[in-house]
Amino acid sequence: MPEVTIRYFAAARAAAGESSATAQAASVKELVGAVSADRPELARVLGICTFLLDGERVDLDTNLSDGSLVDALPPFAGG
Repeated sequence: MPEVTIRYFAAARAAAGESSATAQAASVKELVGAVSADRPELARVLGICTFLLDGERVDLDTNLSDGSLVDALPPFAGG
């Protein structure tokens, strides 16, 4: 199973209590499940995030490879 890194931004970072994490996951969906297991607030925030894989927007079904970098971007407000 690939080892990947997820970076958290804004509300996702606050909910995670860290700026990044590493987990083993074959898809973005598996990664979200792995890092948010037993962390309901993080799961809630990740449920509304946009995900980038190596800088490109992806969906939850996107496959990951060893060393992938996924960014979790919650909706931003402002102007």
